Amino acid sequence: MRDVDSRPSEQVYRQIVDKARDAIIFADVDGVIRLWNSGAEAIFGYHADEALGKTLDLIIPERFQERHWDGYRNVMATGVTKYTDDMLAVPSVKNDGTRISLEFTIVPLEGSDGALQGVAAIVRDITERFGQERATAKRISELEDRLASQDTSDAVEKNG
Repeated sequence: MRDVDSRPSEQVYRQIVDKARDAIIFADVDGVIRLWNSGAEAIFGYHADEALGKTLDLIIPERFQERHWDGYRNVMATGVTKYTDDMLAVPSVKNDGTRISLEFTIVPLEGSDGALQGVAAIVRDITERFGQERATAKRISELEDRLASQDTSDAVEKNG
């Protein structure tokens, strides 16, 4: 039997990141994209060479940018975010302008000196699921309205 180191190698970690279907993005303390995996390419439509070195504004709809940067600067200043454990659902935009819905968590990353280097985000495209949930909610609302209308009609008939 071979004596094999049970810890994954850097190559294994790299393959996990590179081949993940979810987007894995690392942005430095200034919000500049430093890592952009194949999942990010598939979700957002930008090749890594188009995204690396750009700010996160690349994928944040303009009307949400100010709020995003307020939160980002706060995380960079404190190193604290509730979105390490909780999922955050937000709108985003692809390179062709298509709006999509995302769900993600972020992980603040520190250097060997303990200083915050930026955050990694694990991102999933939930556009289809979000659309299905909205359609289901709309259908339920329509059925409730129809039932309420029918109940009102029945009450009028009884009392009429």
